[in-house]
Amino acid sequence: MLGFQLLNGFTFAALLFVVASGFTLIFGLLRIVNLSHGALYLLGGYVALAVSGWTGQFAAGVLAAMAAVALAGLALDQGLLRFVRGYELRQVLLTVGVAFVLNDLALVVWGGDTFTVPTPEALTGATEVLGVFYPTFRLFVLAAGALVFMLLSLLIHRTRLGALIRAGVDDAEMVAATGIDIRRVFLGTFMLGSALAGLGGALGGAFLSLYPGADAEILVFSLAVVIIGGRGSLLGAALGALLIGLLNTFGQVWFPELAYFVVFGPMALLLAFRPFGLFGRPA
Repeated sequence: MLGFQLLNGFTFAALLFVVASGFTLIFGLLRIVNLSHGALYLLGGYVALAVSGWTGQFAAGVLAAMAAVALAGLALDQGLLRFVRGYELRQVLLTVGVAFVLNDLALVVWGGDTFTVPTPEALTGATEVLGVFYPTFRLFVLAAGALVFMLLSLLIHRTRLGALIRAGVDDAEMVAATGIDIRRVFLGTFMLGSALAGLGGALGGAFLSLYPGADAEILVFSLAVVIIGGRGSLLGAALGALLIGLLNTFGQVWFPELAYFVVFGPMALLLAFRPFGLFGRPA
């Protein structure tokens, strides 16, 4: 039983990391308060549901979700957010409004029923892990989260693009003075963060199911992950996701009446002593 719940915590943490890693790129690195990130997650889930149902291919649904949400991120950044850069309160109000619009559109198109993204036959059933039979798809989500962490770490810390992103965050004017279009770099980063929300929606749609309000739940958890880990820290996001995933899983099992307190109580205690999170630093 303990091993099964540990796996539940790890797999939920992997899903949270996929979503929160995109939020970390947008909020932590670009300093854009995008509270429509949860709505982008839900949009990605619905796109994956439609495309995988139409084609019969789960991979096609995942790719379509990432592409569609990346394009939605492009429209959001260039069509709306560029007018409120540097004004965090305006960004909050604008992106909350965008989230409401996307939720209403999803409600019109897909209704208020609960849906589950169909998974390929190879990922159905259970696999034995350390003497415990566990759903194969959840193990796939765990592997996907680990892969996303490795790829993002390589991108941010081992590539020229990652160096440009980090330099642009510290001093965008100096980078622009060298002849580099830092706005285009930031736009690509925003689209990547949005695509990760779409990937999380596709995985979460098969993992947790899709329903009105799922965006708000995943957004709250993602905010907690980023706040605990520290703005802009990929490692912090991974450790924050692991902490939130385990606390949420065991809190629901051991203290169902206090499940949210078990998750957010330690977060409040941590921030009392480390206001910038585990690996955060002042902007």
